[in-house]
Amino acid sequence: MSFKAFSVFIALVIPFFLLTVWALVDISTKRFNSGGEKAAWWLIALIPFFGWLVYFIIGFRRGVKSPDL
Repeated sequence: MSFKAFSVFIALVIPFFLLTVWALVDISTKRFNSGGEKAAWWLIALIPFFGWLVYFIIGFRRGVKSPDL
């Protein structure tokens, strides 16, 4: 793999990785109606390249921030 191809790969992967981590941290700090709903959002957020987007469009407002965090 050439350096240029590697640089493009890293430039594309890092933002998606950081957005996925951000979504997972947000899911972890919120309380949802049930543990199953929280697990479902975890699984959705882990879908490569667009799971975080689905979470931030649909699931972001569903949970309530935990008061103990």
